[in-house]
Order: sequence, then C-alpha cells, then structure tokens
Amino acid sequence: MRIAVLADTHVSMLEYLPKKIVDALSTVDLIIHAGDFTDVQLLKELKQLIKVKAVQGNMDSRELKTVLPVKEIVEIENKRIGITHGSGAPWGIEKRVTKVFESERIDIIVYGHSHRSQNKVINDILFFNPGKATDSFGILTIDGEAKGEIISSR
Repeated sequence: MRIAVLADTHVSMLEYLPKKIVDALSTVDLIIHAGDFTDVQLLKELKQLIKVKAVQGNMDSRELKTVLPVKEIVEIENKRIGITHGSGAPWGIEKRVTKVFESERIDIIVYGHSHRSQNKVINDILFFNPGKATDSFGILTIDGEAKGEIISSR
C-alpha cells in the first residue's frame, strides 16, 4: 500500500497545495494528514479524491476540531500507525508523540507540528513527519515492511 502523508498544510483548499503534492495524490491508496489543515474545506476536497485518515492540529478551526480526533490508530498489513499532530518545541517532540501512544502497540508514528521532516527509526518505531506542506510531504510504502520517503514539494 502506498500512502501520502501530509501535515501542516495551512491552506483552505486543494488548489493552494503545491502541484507536486496534488500530482502525487493520484498515485496513492490512502492519505494520512497529521493536522493543521486550518480549514474544513481542504479535508472535504481530499476526501473526494480518496480515503483520508486525519487528526486535528493546534491551528485547525473549531469545526475541524469537532470532527477530527486528537489521535488515530490505523492498521495496514499488520503495521499499526499512530497518527497525532504533536505539540511544543521541535526538540523532544519524539518523546511527546510517543507518550500519546504509550499504552498501544505502534510500529509507525506519523506526526507534524514541528514543520521539520523526520524519517527515522527509534526503538523499533518509525517516526515519520512529512514536514510543512510548502516544503515537503511524505510517502509511506507498506509491503510487508514499512518504508518512508520525504519528498520536496518545491
């Protein structure tokens, strides 16, 4: 399965996302968004393209915060993906997002908030942050194993 991973899009509509992201969305089976859409319209437009799993971010509208959870767990091919936005300063964010899922078995943690991309395994968990959408996005490929790739959106 091929998954587009977005976070910190900070735009109101699909047409305002970088063209590289929009083009990539036609090549995936699922979209994961780790929060900070800012406007519900973007969520609606993404859902018209393909299935979306998403969580709320700290900059999201009240409307988004009523329809999106703070965290979500998705299981794909026996890989458990924890999705959350993140909080606080960039340093130490891995510890904070791990704490969100401390009572769960998780193989991958997808998060955003820091605007810094991350594709790193720590203690057998893949920490995957696609970065802010104006700079980068991610592709997760799950085919027995999970592999992440950060792609420049410029």
